[in-house]
Amino acid sequence: MESPQEQQTSDSGKQYINTVAALCIAPSGVGDELSTYVAQAVATIRDSGLPNETNAMFTNIEGDLDDVLKVVREATMKLAGQGYRTGVTLKLDIRPGFTGQLTRKPELVDEILDQQG
Repeated sequence: MESPQEQQTSDSGKQYINTVAALCIAPSGVGDELSTYVAQAVATIRDSGLPNETNAMFTNIEGDLDDVLKVVREATMKLAGQGYRTGVTLKLDIRPGFTGQLTRKPELVDEILDQQG
């Protein structure tokens, strides 16, 4: 079992809780092509300044738990605020004491696969 890492704090003394989120936001009732709507939500995420990456199914975001949840709300409201019924799928990996997991996790898997040849 992995031992807990030392907890980080911000300059204000608030505990930093590193979080990686997998987020999917999409409106209902707008037809089959959702890319235009999804792009609006993704633009909000990218404008947040938090590390993020978008793939075919989700946008992944990393940051302090409070910051990530704030961005999730803003991206959701980008569509819901226009009156669209909006579906949200959210998965969180909360790992205090770690940072850079958005890139480190896939790198670690690649390293293991390389070792296995």
